[in-house]
Amino acid sequence: MVGVVACSSVSSIKALWETRIKRGREEEEQRRTTSRGGTTGRLSVRVWEDRAVLARLKEKLQMEDGRLVLRIEQEEWKILPGCLIQFIQAQEWQIHRTGLLKIPHFISSFQNLLILDLSRNAVAEVPKQIGTLTRLRELLLSYNRIQFVPEELSGCESLERLELAMNRNLNELPDQLRNLTRLQHLDLSMNDFSLLPDCVVAMTGLQWLDMGGNRLQLLPDDIHRMEKLHTLWLQRNELEKLPVNISRMASLDTLVLSSNRLRDIPSLMEDMTNLRFVNFRDNPLTMDVTLPPRKKVAEDDEDDREMFGLEFMQMYIQEARKRSYAVLNMHCVNQIDEDSADK
Repeated sequence: MVGVVACSSVSSIKALWETRIKRGREEEEQRRTTSRGGTTGRLSVRVWEDRAVLARLKEKLQMEDGRLVLRIEQEEWKILPGCLIQFIQAQEWQIHRTGLLKIPHFISSFQNLLILDLSRNAVAEVPKQIGTLTRLRELLLSYNRIQFVPEELSGCESLERLELAMNRNLNELPDQLRNLTRLQHLDLSMNDFSLLPDCVVAMTGLQWLDMGGNRLQLLPDDIHRMEKLHTLWLQRNELEKLPVNISRMASLDTLVLSSNRLRDIPSLMEDMTNLRFVNFRDNPLTMDVTLPPRKKVAEDDEDDREMFGLEFMQMYIQEARKRSYAVLNMHCVNQIDEDSADK
């Protein structure tokens, strides 16, 4: 009888443990199922969010002049989503006033990109991957927060137009940019340059340059190396004199020098017959020269005389030459008188 009771107790304990183990397994399985369901739920939400973003982006794609253009304006897009890579056939980006903080690294996937216009945003840096866009013709990044330009940008061998105006703290460019032999248009205005970068002077194909609103104090003596440059904006700088070799810039026809610290105009500039528009307004020039009045001159013509100042430049140089001759003659007369007195 004792053996039967003992056997029964063991069986009861065994059954109890089996029940507990079974219940534990069921609870664990239930937790796993719940967990999988939660993850699936989160994934489902993410998928729907990506689909919604894709749908929004797809609405921003349009054909313009035969090119597929991504155009986003005055909407908040601080970060461009990775799903944008599904539209790598886009040839042009026009993204303005969106608060965009950075250019995504996956920009390298857009090998068909011809124009990248991200002006008026909050972009703080240009990624190195930009250099892989060998077909890119225009890179427009004005009115952002860029402080540094990577040397990899020189890999954009087809680049014809580069705009970096109004980035405030930008004050240098990598020397490798001299390899942008197709670059024709460069806007570096309203930044913090104190010198004209050597790589810019070495850009033999450059035709249009704006360095206005910087801190330039002098221009390089070899500025005439920019043989194809026809337009040069240098307004609102700190220039005190011009290099003589500026007169050797054979293609230059527009030169804006207003609001600097110029004291004189190089006499050799008189021979710049190609020069059509020049402006010396608001400079502390040594001499006061007033253009003679014209009879029955149209108002627009009078504005042109004031605005472009070609006549002013020529008259200033002539007047400076006359005064130099007068001083020289006076010196000669005084010297003769001194010699006579000695005798």
